[in-house]
Amino acid sequence: MAKEPTSATIRTYHVGFGDCFLISFEYSRKSERHVLVDFGSTGFPKGVPKSRMMDIAKNIKQRTRGKLHAVVATHRHRDHISGFATEKAGKGTGDVIKSLKPDLIVQPWTEDPKLGPEATGPSGSNAKIKKFGAGTSQQIAALLLMHEVADQSLAARNLPKDLRHEVGFLGESNIANPSAVKNLMKMAKNSYVYCGSKSGLEKILPGVKVEVLGPPTLKQTDMIKKRRSRDPDEFWHFQVSATPLAAPADKAQTTLFPRYVESRGFSHRINARWLVHHARTVRGEQLLQIVRMLDQEMNNTSVILLFQVGKKKLLFPGDAQIENWQYALGQKKYQSLLTSVNLYKVGHHGSLNATPKSLWKLFKNKSEGRTANRLLCLMSTMEGKHGSVYSQTEVPRTKLVRELHRKSDLFTTQQLKGKDFFHDTV
Repeated sequence: MAKEPTSATIRTYHVGFGDCFLISFEYSRKSERHVLVDFGSTGFPKGVPKSRMMDIAKNIKQRTRGKLHAVVATHRHRDHISGFATEKAGKGTGDVIKSLKPDLIVQPWTEDPKLGPEATGPSGSNAKIKKFGAGTSQQIAALLLMHEVADQSLAARNLPKDLRHEVGFLGESNIANPSAVKNLMKMAKNSYVYCGSKSGLEKILPGVKVEVLGPPTLKQTDMIKKRRSRDPDEFWHFQVSATPLAAPADKAQTTLFPRYVESRGFSHRINARWLVHHARTVRGEQLLQIVRMLDQEMNNTSVILLFQVGKKKLLFPGDAQIENWQYALGQKKYQSLLTSVNLYKVGHHGSLNATPKSLWKLFKNKSEGRTANRLLCLMSTMEGKHGSVYSQTEVPRTKLVRELHRKSDLFTTQQLKGKDFFHDTV
């Protein structure tokens, strides 16, 4: 086998709202090494067959000729790992991936089973607690609590329709997925990574340099415990909203009397319905705020990997948001590496805060005109699943997508129609 790859091909799979990318490094015509980056979904557009996830699993098996060398599960969200779930009869998509016998599973340090809440005791994992920083146990416990909150959010009743939709979506994405988690834990040797650590992929991919840019540990920075809802310097908000207090035209006509509470019987007296409606709205907004916070906490545990193949650099950041990115972006050595990125997997399906403007500014290969080395961007996304145009939180974010189209060669899974469910980028 050659000492280094002669080329790399990225297969982008259409998983609806989720991520699934297969990176194939070619060393010779008869020798390739394959790395699967995520495999999950929380929903498909109408018309997509129910067999789609299995179709993808079988295609991965076919493309890899029955041998997968590594899996990167960037974080625990369902839209990134649901495809790794197994079934008792051994016929699940996760069973197919398991049969490919990967040599390594790369996950964030927060997935290390030795770092559970009980790790505060006098066990062998004390050294790891010290290594990752104070508050590690509490952080892991909070992430595990997320699943319980998600279950409760899905069970919520009597919420206003718009809140019910978003709470339901975030709850679905964050529910526990024990089968997938267990499969990833036992499928192969595990490497739990953090910013600056070795990924373990170096031994599997000869001649490929792999930099881990995230997530940082709590010892490196406590920013991953915090969250920002707005940041005009980093997020893709419009700078000025022309009519900040006015609803958009399409929404303005959807409800003629929004304060009217429709009676569904005699459960509430007519003079109490206004109060009941507003109480439900407040409760829904509080629940949404909690679920959003936990959702972003999990996104900020995402693995960020930079692959260097010869002179080409491929950046895969999972769903990392600004709090995760900030540590790496503050390091000059990483800033230098990021300037020459050739391919960027767009973070978090094109959300407003997962492609920090400071990161975008570093990319020297972006350009308004076509050039030989123009930046390539890959985005796996689905409109209408998350956020809203009115609050400028829709995914994918319109302003970001326009910028990606303007200054890079952008491919999005929304371009795949009918029976086509993957796209190859060389």
